[in-house]
Amino acid sequence: MTPLYAAKAYGAVMGQVSPLGGTAQPTQVASDFSKMLQGAIEQTQKTTAHAENMMLQQSQGKAELIDAVTAVASAEASLESVIAIRDQVISAYQEILRMPI
Repeated sequence: MTPLYAAKAYGAVMGQVSPLGGTAQPTQVASDFSKMLQGAIEQTQKTTAHAENMMLQQSQGKAELIDAVTAVASAEASLESVIAIRDQVISAYQEILRMPI
């Protein structure tokens, strides 16, 4: 992520410019980003709950081990994706803070 792209993203959130050029509505951009984050978090919660359920069923002998392992791996991948998104947001924010005014 370059400082210029981070500045454009910040401007897009503030309603000044779109990251791809032109003008952007701050509420629309913030709303879309918020919905994307909320969807990612909800999906992670669902996959984690499913993995926990599969582990419980497997420990009771009601599910195959491979199904439980697959569910846990899916939950882990989903969590890693959310963590990667969080890290990129933090990195972009820190880059914006380092920009001279």
